[in-house]
Amino acid sequence: MDEHIDHSRRAACATLLGAGTALALPGCGRSAPDPLEVGDIAAIDRTRVARIAQPRSTAEVAALLRDSNGAVSVGGACYSMGGQVSAADSLHLDLRSLVGVVRLDREAQRIRVRSGMRWRDVQDRIDPHDLSIAVMQSYSNFSVGGSISVNCHGRYLHAGPIAHTVQALQLVDAQGNVHELDRQREPALFAAAIGGYGGLGVITEAELSLAHNDVLERHVQQLPLADYPAFFAERIAGDPLAVMHNADLMPPRFDRPLAVTWRRSTATPTEPRRLLPRGQDYAREQTLIWAASELPIGPWLRERYQTEPLLHTPAVMRRNCQASLDANALEPRTRRLSTFLLQEYFVPVSAFAAFAQEMAAILRRHAVTALNVSIRHSPADTVALLRWATQPVFSFVLYHKQRSGMAADRASAIWTRQLIDAALAHGGRYYLPYRLHASTRQFAAAYPEAAAFARIKRQVDPEGRFRNHLWDKYLPRA
Repeated sequence: MDEHIDHSRRAACATLLGAGTALALPGCGRSAPDPLEVGDIAAIDRTRVARIAQPRSTAEVAALLRDSNGAVSVGGACYSMGGQVSAADSLHLDLRSLVGVVRLDREAQRIRVRSGMRWRDVQDRIDPHDLSIAVMQSYSNFSVGGSISVNCHGRYLHAGPIAHTVQALQLVDAQGNVHELDRQREPALFAAAIGGYGGLGVITEAELSLAHNDVLERHVQQLPLADYPAFFAERIAGDPLAVMHNADLMPPRFDRPLAVTWRRSTATPTEPRRLLPRGQDYAREQTLIWAASELPIGPWLRERYQTEPLLHTPAVMRRNCQASLDANALEPRTRRLSTFLLQEYFVPVSAFAAFAQEMAAILRRHAVTALNVSIRHSPADTVALLRWATQPVFSFVLYHKQRSGMAADRASAIWTRQLIDAALAHGGRYYLPYRLHASTRQFAAAYPEAAAFARIKRQVDPEGRFRNHLWDKYLPRA
């Protein structure tokens, strides 16, 4: 497409992307919310709670629960997108002040932390010892407790969900009792709390496995969609040096995966920093996202400023540096007119090609403004109750843009339910931290373990105090 972009248009693109903060996008700024309203990163809806408390210790969490009645909701960094952190008229526990390292065992490569810590805070403490977080998301902004509550995963090969790296949890129940959980002590509650979305209690501490902070080198290859499963099986899955892997599909055809693998290396780092600095200016990246999703030359912009640099620019860095990415690089200047959302679907390895083609057809049919779809692989989850991987799976992470407001959200619900049906038809599941578009039938089909979860909830939370929009919709009688 490059040859069809004239020189004046190229110059305009360079000016646009070089303008950084000088570019004035429409709709910047928004009015201050009600101090008792709790929202999330999607910025589509907000929930008014009765009270917000910011505990700093497990003892304070327990006291707040003992001294109160009624609904309780729990939030951390609030990167979920469908009200999973809030409930109407609840006591909202904001855990962002519940931070600190309880202990670090360098020899055993384990760390116990308070759940309000963000991954970036943990990295500050473990990087001097050349240790890394074993499993986390691609960005370091998420809280530890929130990541466990959604049973997150990342790009780490063979590692699976974070459940596989959680060695122990501390959980405070609705009566203010403190439970110490692991695979031997109250194993059913341990398994249900991981990926339990705050429905059983408050995770106040977590003990996690760590890994070595290896030097990694990036290897990138673009290939036809039909070739990707064999490429992954033959070139990636059995590579003992491969640590991270994902493949990106770009609109509108979603048929040329850009496979990115980070392999252990003895090469000299091209990036000397051990961790990326906090608070960087991401105006250029934000402008590129806006332009790629709004301008007619969006496909050319993606190719020129995203695909080509990955294919042709060498990159060698420490694992922690790659893991310290900041989600603000993806955050739009404003969500007043449009918002950026995630969805994720998990399908068996054998269903990769069929689901990928059906997904692309649905996205094109509904003219979805998709920025990309990131493909990951995970082994079966052997720990969490509400597991999203009952067998080895490929996951499809859809990053898309829609207009703000409920009308656009209702329109998105139509094609989202079609994608969920497609995943279910191929023996797969969908991920729960995002918009609550799934029907109750789809939820029950995707997570038949929810009946067992409800039984555990009735035991530890008989009055149903721990609530949020997710559980209010799908398990209202639990």
